[in-house]
Amino acid sequence: MRPLQPVAPGARIALGISFFVLFFAIWAFATFGGYVSKTFLADPVTMVRSGYDLLANQGFIKDIGMTVWRVLGGFLIAAVLAVPLGVLMGAYKPIEAFFEPFVSFARYLPASAFIPLLILWAGIGEAQKLAVIFIGSFFQLVLMFAVSVGNTRRDLVEAAYTLGAGDRGIVTRVLLPSSAPEIAETLRMVLGWAWTYVIVAELIGASSGIGHMITDSQALLATDQIIFGIIVIGVIGLVTDFAFKALNRKLFPWARL
Repeated sequence: MRPLQPVAPGARIALGISFFVLFFAIWAFATFGGYVSKTFLADPVTMVRSGYDLLANQGFIKDIGMTVWRVLGGFLIAAVLAVPLGVLMGAYKPIEAFFEPFVSFARYLPASAFIPLLILWAGIGEAQKLAVIFIGSFFQLVLMFAVSVGNTRRDLVEAAYTLGAGDRGIVTRVLLPSSAPEIAETLRMVLGWAWTYVIVAELIGASSGIGHMITDSQALLATDQIIFGIIVIGVIGLVTDFAFKALNRKLFPWARL
């Protein structure tokens, strides 16, 4: 094992699975061994049984669907608006100088702090939850896109000018293709952040969703259901992450993603 030395695909999978096995083994040892009260931490078997009951009898599949829809809806709106603004900021310095101070200011504002205002403005319906995800994702995406485009190699830009490219051609044929892999990777990372925002939004004033189920379970001290809801979020996120990585590798085979 050496710094930055690649790991074979099979070894990477084995190492990743081994961590989960170790994690669940420690969890089972702590709960079945009586070292942690089941009131505060349910054991893995009880968690699985409760999860099956949630899915089979309590309509938790609908809650999962609602949460996924909210995440994708809010994130797509943020991404569609953030990509052109981020590209323009990265390509044209006057535009960056105009927007960057406010974007930098806004990205430090926690999305959860806007929930009381958004409830006043939009109620407790879907618009409020989509707005929380949008606020939490949009400003981060814009700034990261601008940095990706602005870091394009200057020799590529100069070569394009030498070959007769105009300003518009520089953006569409040099800056965008060069930064596209980083833009895709940014989308993958910020999508994970969007999940944290939707759960926070669902913890307050929601009648459906994974966060709503977790809130109800907390009132009943049902740690088995709480843990199952958290694991479902992690599984969905892991599947989405792997799908994003595979798509990025297919779209940008020249990039090391």
